Amino acid sequence: MKIAVLDLKGKETGRQVELSDDIYGIEPSEHAIYLDVKQYLANQRQGTHKAKQRAEITGSTRKIKKQKGTGTARAGSIKSPIFRGGGRIFGPVPRSYSFKLNKGQKRLARRSALSQKMAEGALRVVENFNFDAPRTKDFIEVLEGLGLNNKKSLFVLGGSNNNVYLSSRNLKGSDVITNTELSTYKILNATNLILLEGSLEGIQETLSK
Repeated sequence: MKIAVLDLKGKETGRQVELSDDIYGIEPSEHAIYLDVKQYLANQRQGTHKAKQRAEITGSTRKIKKQKGTGTARAGSIKSPIFRGGGRIFGPVPRSYSFKLNKGQKRLARRSALSQKMAEGALRVVENFNFDAPRTKDFIEVLEGLGLNNKKSLFVLGGSNNNVYLSSRNLKGSDVITNTELSTYKILNATNLILLEGSLEGIQETLSK
């Protein structure tokens, strides 16, 4: 399929680029998308939660009352979970939430997300641009030209561009990444996906394997 290349004012440049139907025109796999997003969010979790269990509480292990004759339940330690200040039963312990997901499944998920954005008309290809110095005002002008004010947008660059990245960092709702950082979650989390011309080759190479 072909798509027009836009300039920074949102107008067509008169040029078109060819996008692969195998990446931007497939039937989205909802299950693959679910698994990839689930893995992405799981990897963001630190897993450092911890609650002290019975063996880790500081306290005496003296039997606090006699076994029989009190009319109440038997109790052997003040550190018992049934007492205030005692250890927690089955409390959280440090763990990793990450899980394995096959590379083919991840590529399918990203192709599905790109195809979904294309079908929704939320994907645009914009000519490459750069800033002489980091200036938030310059990036705001780009957003205004493309009609992306107050909308969640994801810009995908062909390579690292520090000036463009720093210019967008202070703006809520606008994210700038390179084609190697592209993920299913980031694609779906943005209302509009902006692919710079320089990123297309890298995306094609990564997702056509």
